[in-house]
Amino acid sequence: MKQMFFVVLSFLCLQVSAQEFSNAWKDVNYANDTISYHNMDIYLPKIKKDKYPVVVYIYGSAWLSNRSKGDDLGTIGAALLDAGFAVVMPNHRASYNALFPAQVHDIKAVVRFLRANADDYSIDTNFIGVSGSSSGGNLAAMMGVTGGVTDFSIDDANANLEGNVGAYAGYSSSVDAVVAWFPPTNMLIMNSCGGTDMNHDDVKSPASLYIGGAIQENKAKTLLASPTSYVSSSNPPFLIFHGNKDRVVPHCQSEILYEALKKADVDVEFVLVEGGGHGPGVHVKENIDKMVEFFNDKFKSLNK
Repeated sequence: MKQMFFVVLSFLCLQVSAQEFSNAWKDVNYANDTISYHNMDIYLPKIKKDKYPVVVYIYGSAWLSNRSKGDDLGTIGAALLDAGFAVVMPNHRASYNALFPAQVHDIKAVVRFLRANADDYSIDTNFIGVSGSSSGGNLAAMMGVTGGVTDFSIDDANANLEGNVGAYAGYSSSVDAVVAWFPPTNMLIMNSCGGTDMNHDDVKSPASLYIGGAIQENKAKTLLASPTSYVSSSNPPFLIFHGNKDRVVPHCQSEILYEALKKADVDVEFVLVEGGGHGPGVHVKENIDKMVEFFNDKFKSLNK
């Protein structure tokens, strides 16, 4: 099972080696500590401007990697840079470092850091978008649906969604738009809502390792780690991509998030990619261009 996820991860790590940018800061620590899993890279487009709208991109790893920043820089990152967006690629804690919601805390700390230090990195905080693939798509979606949410309870389980990572607790961690690529969104039904070659209910599955126990034996906590639990009319616009041949995270996961967002009157679009797998056939130029167009449209609509 883990072997399949690392094969998928190796695909997601493919990138073009020659990427142009005007400036880059590597290994910027966003948590006010010295730990590498709290480092991020910041890239500015080749075109020179005083400040740039920004997109934070979160790698996919089944929450098993704490050092994969830079994944998809030559594909998704390159397209965003070419379109005039600053691109931020952070590390975050793996599930063996800390359980949910630590990873949400990390990405929220990234956004707070960018707002607090915007002038130092030429960031236009009028637009902060977030995107991610697979487990990174789950985290991107969580960023979108939990903006302004601090504590949340389901049955006997509670999660603090904001955390205290970093030195900038007074800044907002909300984001303005989300692009989620093949994300787990309700992990309790990953085995049952569509075809998958994974046994997500197994105690050693990535989802179970992420929450700290077999998901069906920890249903409330699993739902706290699932974006569908937080959908509301206040959520920012979403664009969701998923392949209809995904045998790792079944495409029903994106469908149920789409339906929940649509029911809440959130601006949302879902692209079901014919023949797309868990990455292959989905991270293609047509869809990446659509992502760029989406972020451009949302940036322009907020800055009329």
